[in-house]
Formats: sequence, C-alpha cells, structure tokens
Amino acid sequence: MQNNNKTKIRHWDGFRAWVRRLFHVYTQEFVLTVHDKGLLLFFMFLPFVYPVLYSLIYNPEVVREVPLIVVDHDRTPLSRKTVRMLDACEQAWVRGYAPNLTEAREAMDRGECYAILEIPEGFERKIGRQETGNAVMYCEMSLLLRYKALLVATTNVMEEMGSELMTETVNRVGPLAATITDGNLMPINNASLGNIKSGFDSFILPIVIMLILQQCIVLVVGMAGGAKHENPRLVHYNPDNITKSTLGTMIGQSLCYITILFLPTIFMVHFVPMIFRFPMAGNLLQILAFLLPMALASIGMGFVFQAVVTERESVFVSWVVTSLFFLLISGAIWPRYDMPAFWRWLGSIFPGTWGVEGYIKMNGNGARLWQVSGEYLSLWLVAVGWWIAGWCCQKWIVHPEIMRMQNIRDSVARSFATAHNEALYDEQNEVQG
Repeated sequence: MQNNNKTKIRHWDGFRAWVRRLFHVYTQEFVLTVHDKGLLLFFMFLPFVYPVLYSLIYNPEVVREVPLIVVDHDRTPLSRKTVRMLDACEQAWVRGYAPNLTEAREAMDRGECYAILEIPEGFERKIGRQETGNAVMYCEMSLLLRYKALLVATTNVMEEMGSELMTETVNRVGPLAATITDGNLMPINNASLGNIKSGFDSFILPIVIMLILQQCIVLVVGMAGGAKHENPRLVHYNPDNITKSTLGTMIGQSLCYITILFLPTIFMVHFVPMIFRFPMAGNLLQILAFLLPMALASIGMGFVFQAVVTERESVFVSWVVTSLFFLLISGAIWPRYDMPAFWRWLGSIFPGTWGVEGYIKMNGNGARLWQVSGEYLSLWLVAVGWWIAGWCCQKWIVHPEIMRMQNIRDSVARSFATAHNEALYDEQNEVQG
C-alpha cells in the first residue's frame, strides 16, 4: 500500500512539473509574440483589416439603376412597352434612345451607359404570330454586378410579358378562362436562404473569413518557426522556448495563439457581419465552439509548416501564393459535388474547407451545432491528423534543428570569447613588459 502511495505521489509530482513547464512555455510564447512586430502584424492586420477591406470593396452588394441605351428598330407599342417595363425595374435605368448600334456603342465607350438593348424590326409582328421575338442585350463586363443586375431585370420583364401573352391566348381560346386565371399563370417566388439580398458580398464574405482565419494561424505559426532559425538578437524571438515534452511545447504555444486570436475571431465572425448587415442567423457561442477544432487544425498545419520554413520571409512565398488554391478547393468557385474524387479528397484534408461549409450553414441559414455534426466531426478528425503530423515534424525535424543551431551559436560565442580573452591577456602582457 505504501509503495502504491509513493507511486501515485511520483506520478502526481511528474504531472505537476509537466503542467508548470507547459505554463512556462505559454507565458514565454505570449511575451515573445507580443514583442515580435511581425507576428503581431499578422494577428492584428489580417483579422481586423482584411474582412473590412473585402466588405468595402464589394459594398454595396447589389447595383441599382444601371444606365442603358435602347436601339429600337421596331418602334411599335409592344417594343415601347418592353422598354417601359425594363425602366420600371430597380436594377435598370433607360437613359435614352440611339438611332443605331454604332452611336450606342460610342456612348458606351464614353461611359454614358453600361448596356445596350437592341430590339429588332418585326419584334411585335413575330410575337403576334406566336413566334419568338428576340431582343439582344449587350453588356459592358468591367463589373459583373452590373451584368447581374441587367440580367435579373431583363429576365423579370420577359417572364412577366410571357405570362401576360399566355393569359391573353388562353382567354381567346376559352372565354370562361378569364374567370379562372388572373395575372401570372405560373408565379415564381424566389426565397433566398442565407443571402437575403442576393448580394455578392453576403456570398463571398463567409468564405473569405474562414480562409483568413486559417491563413492567419498558419502564417503566424510558420513565421514563429522561421524566427527560431534566425539570430534571437535580431528578431527578439527565443528559440529555446521548448521543453523535453514535444507535445507539452505544442500545447503551450497553441494556447498562446488561441488566447491572442480569441478577440480577433469574435470580430470577424460577429461584428463584421453586424457592421455591414450581412446574414446573422447563428448563435455566437455555438459558432465559436465549431471554430475551435478548425483553429487547432490550422495550428497543426502551422507546426508542419515549420519543418520547411527556415526564414521568416519564406512564409510569404510558400503560403500566401496558395490563397487562390484554397479558395478553389473550398467549394466557393468550384462546387465540391462536381469535383473529381482526387480534388474532393485533397480539399477535405484542409480545415478551411469544412470551416466554410459549417460557418455558412450556421451564420447564414441558422443551423445549430448538432445540425453541422458532419463538418464538426470532420474538423476534429482533420485536427487530430495535422497534430500527429505536426508532432512528428517538431520531434524529429524542428527541435533537433533548433538544438543544432543553438550549439553552433554557443560554439561561435565561446570562440569569440576565447579570442577576446587572449587578446586582452596579450595586451596586458605588453603593458606590463
């Protein structure tokens, strides 16, 4: 019994010593990070500036009253009605008429309009014969939001005119149909879930926020790894902030990064949508709980990234250029269900992919944590995988390299000290002689 108690005491003392070393790594890493201008720049600039910058670029989300010029070769009541209905839409503004397409293009080149509607001759006659009457819309593509606004306006006008013509046809065939149908025979009601304004910013910003969070964490951890290979006197980063326990060192440093990122993360996922009036249907605490495994997985990626980073500047070359790649495999530009199996598998090993899917469902569509359990479990599995890979890189690549560099610095310092002492000794002998 007494031996068992001694064994328990030894285990407890060992655990307490491990916790003390972990807390020492945490506090030391916190001090080093706060005094490192490069790391502090990524912690503050990316989370606080990037989301606001992206939101301002695409604000306002929708474009209204886009000026266009009409070239009406038909000059009939139906063509004039089409132009009036188009002008009544909030997305379009008929600025005027042009006698031919050449003058309309010159007006577009001068910036007086962004689109040209050309109505061909015989437009009303073809429709009266139950044929297709084609009107051509030429759009200037310097801003896709203008093209989208004009496309929505013309589509709405054509649907409404088509329903009116169908109603008239039915009434001519069957006089009693007027008592049955009134207005649109096939009404279309569009209910936008998550993106109420149908705006580009509400679509792209949740994706950008998750990728910024992933990029910020990996860049910070990677830059800290690059600083470990440089002279501590120049970068003010102590490479000896490691313990015998590789896992304890990783946990202590991770707690430091999560502590510093707590407020910036709240700003990105809560206050940026509030400032710019984006959809906010999710619960903040559940969103933060969902983002915890994503942050841990990103930190694990950073620990792996440290194995290939030998200088602070190499972080930009090695990682920032991959931003477009992560945007592609996240499913924003290329839907994941349409990807080949290889690209879908490749995207699934990065935390940003699952973070994008879960955050859009929670913040945009009001899903709860249990409703995104698939993405949540995937994030934990990805975090475990990256931490295992990070532990291997830290254990057998990063820490041995740090110790080797430190031994070189110590030997060089001892050589300089020995040479300096010998020089002083010779100088003293010369003075005495």
